[in-house]
Amino acid sequence: MPGTFKIIELVGTSQVSFAEAVKAAVAEAAATVRHMDWFEVVNQRGRILDSKVTEFQVTVKIGFKIER
Repeated sequence: MPGTFKIIELVGTSQVSFAEAVKAAVAEAAATVRHMDWFEVVNQRGRILDSKVTEFQVTVKIGFKIER
């Protein structure tokens, strides 16, 4: 993968799972970012409401190649 890459950091959320939260973050980034190559989960956390897990949250770094 020769070239220069940029990294952005996003927080994805889902009511279903951590994996779905990652997919949500990548899908949102795909609306404006081209040439995405990889992601790294930096942090996982969730929301609890009335003693129940109501939301999964992930902080992800997404790497993409800079166009020239």
